[in-house]
Amino acid sequence: MRHESPSLAPHLLDRLRRVRLLALDVDGVLSDGRLYFHADGNEIKAFHTLDGHGIKLIRNAGIEVALITGRDSPMVSRRAAALGISHLHQGIARKLPVLHQLCEQLDITLDQVAYCGDDMPDLAPIFQAGVGISVPGAPSYIRQHADWVTERPGGHGAVREICDALLQAQGQWDAMLDAYLNDRA
Repeated sequence: MRHESPSLAPHLLDRLRRVRLLALDVDGVLSDGRLYFHADGNEIKAFHTLDGHGIKLIRNAGIEVALITGRDSPMVSRRAAALGISHLHQGIARKLPVLHQLCEQLDITLDQVAYCGDDMPDLAPIFQAGVGISVPGAPSYIRQHADWVTERPGGHGAVREICDALLQAQGQWDAMLDAYLNDRA
């Protein structure tokens, strides 16, 4: 059965077809970018379940996922563990060298990477990845360097939008939906 799938430009679908690693910033991409602190100083973050399930779907489809974030947060460690993400890099000021290390470790090239970020530390990875992605809440000078700006904001399904597009581009969209429709997922 043929299903409605995300609508993206053909040139972008061609580039997404090559992706073997989705690398993500956290604050502003997996979360809405706001920081919440209890009176005792403990930080909390909110993550969208749609994003989490999308990450599980692309991991099951053979696409690696990495989180590269400037902050160090126990909540991010817990979320990464819950989603089975083993490539977790926190407290990273310069993200491009980490992306290069991941490419070497995974034996892939930068053109096989999709990177999504929303601020200045994400600019070099957005610009140099095979598919540079940003979110609507990012400053215009970040968005203008991205190949694609998601429709959904960070923390509100932007990552799921990317995951769905990867599944579509790599020809796994229909089979994945059929598995859920027939309760085989």
